[in-house]
Amino acid sequence: MDAVRVALLREVLAGTEWVGATRRFAGTLRSSVVPHGGGLLLVGTEEYEPWHLAAHLVDEAAWSGTPELTPTLVRHRVREGDPAHLSTGLGRIEAARRGETLLVVAPDTPAEPPGAGLLERVHDARAAGATVLALGSGHGDLRALAHEALAVPQSPDLDLDMVQHLVSAAAGENAVPVARGRHRLRDRLSRLADQLTSPPPARW
Repeated sequence: MDAVRVALLREVLAGTEWVGATRRFAGTLRSSVVPHGGGLLLVGTEEYEPWHLAAHLVDEAAWSGTPELTPTLVRHRVREGDPAHLSTGLGRIEAARRGETLLVVAPDTPAEPPGAGLLERVHDARAAGATVLALGSGHGDLRALAHEALAVPQSPDLDLDMVQHLVSAAAGENAVPVARGRHRLRDRLSRLADQLTSPPPARW
């Protein structure tokens, strides 16, 4: 039902800056990862891990035929016994290099600014040549480090969860569809029908 939710959100937000803003940010994300064959690192703050965005990007990568959108979720705390896809710690940011993209998701609330340790790692990743994108935080230091930032204000009408839905959906939509010959349109319609009638498999 995520496709329906995104369509409704866009209808509600029609006439505001947000439909265009999220599509532009998604375009930057896509153009950063696709030419390099992937290398998308996704990290939140100590208090907020962007589980839902990770899951949405995995789904969009599969549905759009753009595997480069599949992120590696970087976690502040990795526990022994965590599955492989949940076992990447902050050291991965330190190892980021040119051609990789680091997307930082940080809630724009005074109680949850990005920690100094995270900001230092983001700075080092940028210095090593990684592209840094920031979503959701109006924190000055993070915005200064980011090549592209989309700040989400505190508002009863729009929140970070909604913006993540819009960004992930736009990243998949803006991708070039996989060529499928004469049956490409039929396949795309079939895939959309599957999206609307079946919930995405739980991966996180």
